[in-house]
Amino acid sequence: MKNAGAALRRHIAAIRAMLVFTVVLGIAYPLLITGIAQLALKDKANGSLVKDASGRVVGSSLLCQQYVDRDGNALPQYFQARPSNASDSSNPKDPGCDYAWSGGSNRGTTDPTLKETIRARIDAYARAYNVDPAKVPEDAVTASGSGEDPGISVANADLQAPSVARARGLNVTTVQQLIKENTHGRALGFLGEQYVDVVTLDLDLDKRAGASP
Repeated sequence: MKNAGAALRRHIAAIRAMLVFTVVLGIAYPLLITGIAQLALKDKANGSLVKDASGRVVGSSLLCQQYVDRDGNALPQYFQARPSNASDSSNPKDPGCDYAWSGGSNRGTTDPTLKETIRARIDAYARAYNVDPAKVPEDAVTASGSGEDPGISVANADLQAPSVARARGLNVTTVQQLIKENTHGRALGFLGEQYVDVVTLDLDLDKRAGASP
């Protein structure tokens, strides 16, 4: 009986501890962190959502979008994100940046299929933007690991600028200024490279034209 009583007390103590830690770590702590995030970093905590001129949420500055027609062809009035393998492989018209299919191709740099894909992308980019194939930026023909990267290099954006300006009926200088306004520096000042957020850049173009994406 003595041993049974001691065991019962240990079980009660364990249950009590579980309940206390459940309340503290499972309820109180998450609510505290959520409250701090809403007060100090509300925009980031809510997903860095971006809105059009009418105030409608049209995406997130952290997730890419592909501006294409129903057949998957790039719309010339928009800057295009880097290629994306985040797509439904069973749907040949899925252009990527599909949030339900985040991921890369998992193909190595020596893979023949990847090499052929990159060659085709280089040719397509060179034709679309009238540039020397040797000058096509690497990020214009390779996908990110997640397939959801919203950023492109400044060089990539600069090469697309004349085509976008022409399709929009805008001065190239105006478009280049928008590129600068949507260019982000290196993380912490030294990590990575500068990049242009395509989502916010295209949204600013639409706002200037009074349109919605």
